Amino acid sequence: MKFLFDLFPVILFFVAYKVFDIYVATAVAIGATFAQIGWLWFKGRKIDTMLWVSLVIITVFGGMTLLLHDENFIKWKPTVLYWAFAAALLGGTLLLKKNLMRTLLAEQMELPEVAWTKLNWSWIGFFVFMGGANLFVAFNFSTDDWVNFKLFGGMGLMLVFVLAQGLVLSKYIEESK
Repeated sequence: MKFLFDLFPVILFFVAYKVFDIYVATAVAIGATFAQIGWLWFKGRKIDTMLWVSLVIITVFGGMTLLLHDENFIKWKPTVLYWAFAAALLGGTLLLKKNLMRTLLAEQMELPEVAWTKLNWSWIGFFVFMGGANLFVAFNFSTDDWVNFKLFGGMGLMLVFVLAQGLVLSKYIEESK
């Protein structure tokens, strides 16, 4: 359910784009992200930092898209978000000497230090790659292709990456039992 909840703005963006256009879709994505936060607040649940970052980025880049009537701003949004996540993980590692992936996931699994380090660096690399892939598709293909990639390509690549991570981490999880 959390996965679907997290994808809520992206799915609504996709549907609104297919029914209307990029500008309506952008407004819908902004509204959906505000609605997500409102729902969590109403339910008294914790609002993840990543959701706040996403809200700021969609509001700024989506707002610029609507204000200037230029779809290029919304096309930059996923890259900025991916690279912000990569920068946070990298900054945690290099500046704070803290593995943020371990901080996020330590309650869900127990891993040796080498596995946490690999996990952190692989996510940094994945987010850098995804940001570059988004820019490549956004500025070398049609807007329609980019919207399809944003939902299906991005989700597909994320699924493949997470499954690959599971295979790599399963070795360590088995050893720790």
